[in-house]
Amino acid sequence: MVDAENEVLPLPPSYRLEDLFFGDQTWQNNNKVQVELCTNENTLKERLKLFFIKNQRSSLRVQLFHFSLKLLSCILYIYRVLEDSAQEYTCYFLNHTVTLGPYLNSLMMTGNLLERILRITFVLEIINTVPFLITVSIDCDPLQYLFIPVFLNCWLAKHTLENMINDFHRAIQRTQSAMFNQVLILISTLLCLIFTCICGIQHLERAGQNLNLFDSIYFCIVTFSTVGYGDVYPQIWPSKLLVVIMIFVALVVLPAQFEQLAYLWMEREKSGGNYSRHRAEKEKHVVLCVSSLKIELLMDFLNEFYAHPRLQDHYVIILCPTEMDTQVRRVLRIPLWSQRVIYLQGSALKDQDLFRSKLDNAEACFILSSRCEVDRTAADHQTILRAWAVNDFAPNCPLYVQILKPENKFHVKFADHVVCEEEFKYAMLALNCICPASSTLITLLVHTSEGLEGQESPEQWHRIYGKCSGNEVYNIVLKDSVFFSEYEGKSFTYASFHTQKKYGVCLIGIRRKESKSILLNPGRQYIMNGSDMCFFINLTKEENSTFKSKGEHCKRSFRIRLPVQSIVASMGTAIDLQDMSSRPSRSASLCVPNESTNSDSRRPSIAPVLEVPTFPHLQACDLSSELPRDKSTKSWEGYPPNLPYIGSSQTLCHLLKEKLPYCCLQLDKGCLHNQCEDAKAYNFRNRPIIVSAETAGNGLYNFIVPLRASYRPKEELNPIVLLLDNPPDPQFLETICWFPMVYCMVGSMDNLDDLLRCGVSFAANMVVVDKESTMCAEEDYMADAKTIVNVQTLFRLFSGLSIITELTHPANMRFMQFRAKDCYSLALSKLEKKEKRKGSNLAFMFRLPFAAGRVFSIGMLDTLLYQSFVKDYVITITRLLLGLDTTPGSGFLCSMRISEEDLWIRTYGRLYQKLCSTVGDIPIGIYRTKLQMAEQLEFSVAINTKRPLHSPSSDSRHRKGVQWARRLSHVGPWHAGHSGERAGQRGPSPVRQPCSELQELDQLVKKRMQNLGLFALNLDEMNGNHNSHSYVLINPPPDTRLEVHDIVYIIRESPLLFVSKDVDSRKSSAGKRSCEQQEV
Repeated sequence: MVDAENEVLPLPPSYRLEDLFFGDQTWQNNNKVQVELCTNENTLKERLKLFFIKNQRSSLRVQLFHFSLKLLSCILYIYRVLEDSAQEYTCYFLNHTVTLGPYLNSLMMTGNLLERILRITFVLEIINTVPFLITVSIDCDPLQYLFIPVFLNCWLAKHTLENMINDFHRAIQRTQSAMFNQVLILISTLLCLIFTCICGIQHLERAGQNLNLFDSIYFCIVTFSTVGYGDVYPQIWPSKLLVVIMIFVALVVLPAQFEQLAYLWMEREKSGGNYSRHRAEKEKHVVLCVSSLKIELLMDFLNEFYAHPRLQDHYVIILCPTEMDTQVRRVLRIPLWSQRVIYLQGSALKDQDLFRSKLDNAEACFILSSRCEVDRTAADHQTILRAWAVNDFAPNCPLYVQILKPENKFHVKFADHVVCEEEFKYAMLALNCICPASSTLITLLVHTSEGLEGQESPEQWHRIYGKCSGNEVYNIVLKDSVFFSEYEGKSFTYASFHTQKKYGVCLIGIRRKESKSILLNPGRQYIMNGSDMCFFINLTKEENSTFKSKGEHCKRSFRIRLPVQSIVASMGTAIDLQDMSSRPSRSASLCVPNESTNSDSRRPSIAPVLEVPTFPHLQACDLSSELPRDKSTKSWEGYPPNLPYIGSSQTLCHLLKEKLPYCCLQLDKGCLHNQCEDAKAYNFRNRPIIVSAETAGNGLYNFIVPLRASYRPKEELNPIVLLLDNPPDPQFLETICWFPMVYCMVGSMDNLDDLLRCGVSFAANMVVVDKESTMCAEEDYMADAKTIVNVQTLFRLFSGLSIITELTHPANMRFMQFRAKDCYSLALSKLEKKEKRKGSNLAFMFRLPFAAGRVFSIGMLDTLLYQSFVKDYVITITRLLLGLDTTPGSGFLCSMRISEEDLWIRTYGRLYQKLCSTVGDIPIGIYRTKLQMAEQLEFSVAINTKRPLHSPSSDSRHRKGVQWARRLSHVGPWHAGHSGERAGQRGPSPVRQPCSELQELDQLVKKRMQNLGLFALNLDEMNGNHNSHSYVLINPPPDTRLEVHDIVYIIRESPLLFVSKDVDSRKSSAGKRSCEQQEV
């Protein structure tokens, strides 16, 4: 039995062969109606129209044949003119050719018949055809010599050429540039005018001067160029009339053509034209997609992109939907950029515009978001669509995407590199509260610089600060490196210390060959492998370094001649070696060895860094398992149970065993569980950190996590107070209710009462986040106006408060902590302008607020995306330093303060050895605070007055001012303030007015605190010393002297590396030495 599915059904009757001829006779009773497509192509007119017009290929062949005939007739006419004599006129059959194509095209055109007949092309065909037919058909002597203006066929050839180009575009389904078509039409029109005038003058002047062809060409060129020598001119009236007609036609036709060409040129300037396929195949280029192009963003991208030597031959194609503004146009006309940057106006959502930019052949595509938009979520949506469109058009093109909101990051997870602005911004603000000026540290690390900034300044801190700013992060394989190849099989800390001592290179991390994870300071137990990728901080990469073998040989020979006693004294003895079987206590890491008290003949020794660790119980801890809870306390270490968005980083944090009710999160409102209504009533052990923001977005989660990370000692956790303009939503409260000592309060930093309630008078840090509603202003740089004025008010009220501010535009940093009559600030302003004229990318680095880490702009981190094109690891390392990502076995960034008891170490190199040999920490830089000495004040006065530093013409008032500044620099801020008060009590003096203003501000704050029922504190401690400045030294030389109150940035090995039997004792031991961040 055959299945029904496999059975072949017979053809229906309508498909039988006999039915195709005789029709269906069996289905006569069927109700089906057969409908045939009715066409009218059987007529002769329709067939001719199909052949000559509708069919592109046949029409193109006919047009090409017609163009060849017309051009041939013009050439034969020139030949006849050259061969004929002046007395003989003969008519050859080849002088003219008759074709039916033009007539058929004219008659088959749509429109009125009279209109078709009066077309210029049809009239020219009649003028050339009728005389020819008359001379051939009528046998009459006068008519046999009738002149035929065959040279007018040039206009028909021009018209045919235009039609031929259109048919060619239709045949190949492509369109060339409109500029090319217009230029071709203009050139052909000009040639036709000149050719017509030459032939007409030559023929008419046979009755006059009998001009030859060369004289006619000379006359036409001189006439149309408006030179008019007058040596050749028409003598008879017909030729004169022809010249008048041709000049009139030229004045009418050519301006219209030039106007159309100018319009197309302007439109091309706006749209940018095309990037040819031929160039794209031979040249390397990248595509930059933006919604609106600002001059700051363009210059940052170009300076960072072309800072690398191997990118000098790359081209940058900018694809932007808006018209190029005046500033961008002016910059792109500079020869430095005009040959390498091409601006195309178009949208990334259109395949045609992506094809114009040749995205499928591009080396990379950068998609940047517009952070100045009012609706940042809508800006992210546009960025996501652009990323999807680019990935759909060119899936193999590397994609670099910048996103604003962290909750939108997972939509572009397929991109090669993604930078989320709010993630980096809040993490950097949080790290700034723990490690002072860490924003400056990371900004200088990710910027490209040669370390030449400030080298011509007479101040020492400018020179060393500018030199150290040239340090960047580089990578190299260990077995291919001169720096690290000799340390294969040695411990990580041993390799890091000796490369820093020998070459001045700071080894900070590695990556295994078989792994994609980068480990910062993997610890003393890590053994270097030849296939490891080493990441180090240096002024330049190893390939650009020069090694002097002669100097190295001298150093080695000098070391060999050292006596054994000196070697032992400098390296330490066996007594200095600590018991490495357990993790050492960080509280004793910088203690003076006991032997140093017995002998004063030599400096205290430091234990050597071991090549191979001797402790056996070191292994990586599994991060997937949570640490055991401490039942004696209310907190434990684990992963946050509620993540605010998809893609949040998993970080082990200090958490509460039971989440707080929402009512307990309100700082200024009492509830049944807590009766406190202000920050002072809580009696915090540590000073709070206040964050002023507009809304409680998901980005604030990245501010809380680094401050509550498990590797931070529990005893040093600072309370976090969120001062929000708008009430937070329940989802955000559900996220933060598991973190200890995190509170929120609805208020504004414009209101002094709100600031006092949240504890600004005794806060450790005040973080001011740029508000989204103020990012968009009529004048771009005015977007930071409200933030700057509010921070300046805080600075005047609480001058000792550590204020960390985020700005939209980096250029507005000069207004932070603004003092109008401060000579030193004015001198730094001139220094910044000088560095900017030199082309420096870090001209703003000498501004005191930026150098001290008080202000930063998220736009400074745009270089992360640009540098990732060359350094694919820079984003990963930055996220590890900021604490956004945690990798098993990777260390974290923290800081330690140098006290007077630690000065026995003396230099940075000895501190490096001490930390590597005891606790396995890797120092990477110093945050230093110095007082402005009298010489610096004298330097600033000399620059602002344009006098030499030691001018003998200085008046007595200047000398007294310098002496007063010198005395002020030798005393502390408390003595300076009280000396000013005593001077004010004695009588009128120049310093009376500032002191009285300060007292007035103090009284204002105290009265407001009394009215609010708050305890009025002595605000003298909040008035800091304005005669100090701070700066960051990245990877300073080993012989750099340590100073009191220096804060050293260190990468501490992960505490999860050490698995001990007594976990609680390990925690208490590790908590003795802290990453104390007190403001200087």
